[in-house]
Amino acid sequence: MQQMLETIESEYSITRRMTGIKSLDPRIKQAILDTPRDKFVPRAYLGNAYNNRPLPIGHGQTISQPYIVALMTDLLQLDQDGSVLEIGTGSGYQAAILSKLCRQVYTIEYVATLAEMARARFEKLGYRNIECRAGNGYYGWPEYAPFDGTIVTAAATHIPPALIEQLKPGSRMVIPVGQQYGRQVLKRVTKNNDDSVEVDDILDVAFVPFQGERDEQ
Repeated sequence: MQQMLETIESEYSITRRMTGIKSLDPRIKQAILDTPRDKFVPRAYLGNAYNNRPLPIGHGQTISQPYIVALMTDLLQLDQDGSVLEIGTGSGYQAAILSKLCRQVYTIEYVATLAEMARARFEKLGYRNIECRAGNGYYGWPEYAPFDGTIVTAAATHIPPALIEQLKPGSRMVIPVGQQYGRQVLKRVTKNNDDSVEVDDILDVAFVPFQGERDEQ
């Protein structure tokens, strides 16, 4: 765990000119320390659980690289009393990190089997402020909107309009945008208090493709 944190902090130093973030937020560092990544990876990959790399979790999906998990969380600038929407639950690791930093996490997973496994994992590990369901994340989760932050853990070809609509003014969304075999860019979407939207490119990334998105531009 400590070596993983040191690697994350080293990555922060290397990429700070691109990301604008000089060092790992202490709150996020503590959340990582409090979240056992080995509980969120398949048994076959336990030996690599604390390496700074993505790992397969089945169904063509992955658990993200720890540095990317930390960075995307950092970019949200979460408030402890806020609620966050996550699109792409996967194994549940990113949601578990978020749960340490906000009041409530709502997370949607397109693959029903993964959603069921994540729910069982949250229950077993005692995460009480995470609500998980299977569904198409392209449409968000309007019943609980607006959100104080939104994080998308799969590469979309464009930013889904519903996710912007469901974002609370003054809040941010972090989303990778691009093609599966082409360039993908991590973007920070800021919804201003007047409902205007700003989009900033952060750095190039590589994610599995967003499942369920529509071809609306």
